[in-house]
Amino acid sequence: MAFRWTVHGEGRGLAPGEVVKPDERLSWPRMAGFGAQHVIAMFGATFVFPLVMGLDPNLAIMMSGVATIIFLLIVQGRIPSYLGTSASFVGAVAAIRAAQGDSATVTGAILVAGLVLAAVGVAIHYLGVQIIHKIFPPVVTGAVVMLIGLGLAYVVADIYWPQDPWIALVTMCATGVFLVVFKGFLGRIGILLGLVFGFAVSWLVDKIWGNITALNAGTGQIDTHPRVNFGNVTAADWFGLPSFHAPTFQASAVVLVLPAVIALIAENVGHVKAVGEMTGTDVDPLVGRAIIGDGVGTALASAVGGSPTTTYAENIGVMAATRVYSTAAYYIAAVVAILFGFIPKFGALVAATPGGVLGGITVILYGMIGLLGAKIWIENRVDFSDPVNMVPIGAGIILAVGPVTHQITDDFSLAGITLGTIVVLGGYHLLRAMARRPDKEVSGGEIGFERDATAG
Repeated sequence: MAFRWTVHGEGRGLAPGEVVKPDERLSWPRMAGFGAQHVIAMFGATFVFPLVMGLDPNLAIMMSGVATIIFLLIVQGRIPSYLGTSASFVGAVAAIRAAQGDSATVTGAILVAGLVLAAVGVAIHYLGVQIIHKIFPPVVTGAVVMLIGLGLAYVVADIYWPQDPWIALVTMCATGVFLVVFKGFLGRIGILLGLVFGFAVSWLVDKIWGNITALNAGTGQIDTHPRVNFGNVTAADWFGLPSFHAPTFQASAVVLVLPAVIALIAENVGHVKAVGEMTGTDVDPLVGRAIIGDGVGTALASAVGGSPTTTYAENIGVMAATRVYSTAAYYIAAVVAILFGFIPKFGALVAATPGGVLGGITVILYGMIGLLGAKIWIENRVDFSDPVNMVPIGAGIILAVGPVTHQITDDFSLAGITLGTIVVLGGYHLLRAMARRPDKEVSGGEIGFERDATAG
């Protein structure tokens, strides 16, 4: 069914109560419009996160399109999804760069994580999705998602916010208003609107009050510099290739990114379940294929220097609003994204985003990621009066938020999100075994995967 769709009705529209199924389509001009909506929906986070990770946003956009096509082929066109840049790796990437790791080291570690994710998908495909609920019950999954978000607090506090505190505050407030007040499509691109607003305010402040004396992310020193510098934008070509590079592999960097695999598993399972609920079809047998698709997409993207991928909740929101679940729209969106990758001037414009603006954006993004973990706990009624739940989860989160570093050898250590994840996962199963409790006494059943449409 990869490239064949049945025309829904006359191809013009939907009657009340009808939906366009994954193997159906409307007329091609209408499908082009729906594809454009999916591009816009994924656009903000897909280039914000590579920017935060220090990777090429042009390449991230291009490879997100390639990864989406691969995903659709692996799931045989039965799970509509767009694979945008994953936020789950941001904390690990920050730790790698703090240890003087370069982009090649970052993408090499992410490539290994992608292969691990694909291998997990193969296991799930043959063993069934129940294996995930046993190894990663809701109390553990919620904790890992939470510590990935909250463990990034130091990135905001130490890197972005000090570059321009007032712009960061204004951007944060404006983004919050856009996300909460705006409804429908505008609400779903609230992060993108906040970034554009902060960018514009920074430019105006430069024109009115002049340069700022603060931390310069480019030099790592405090100096006087403009908030917005369009020098690289002017120098960039209109058409050309993005900045490809080969990965390099370091065991210490790989260890740092592996906890993100747990979050990606949760995101993919959640996406499949959400699609099943919206379309009224049983797609649970495709969970393994979906995870394989994301893993292969992440590995391929990072192999050429791109960003990790994940299924996007923003696009679930578009589907829910339009009732069009056709995978044809996603193929169109993927092709458009690939074409964007050939515009270096666009990537240079994104890279010119002021640090203060990123401070305001990331404080909301990281907080929302963290609270998605709490949402999993609430939906599954996790009992924190039970010390088997409370002790390892509380300890793991504190280790991540610190971030605490535990030196293993002279040249190897565990820190922050990685250390917290190990304590959460290992501590929970160890204490449960020591307490001789069955799973049902300490977890809240299956993981709740209905995800907020504002987080990727």
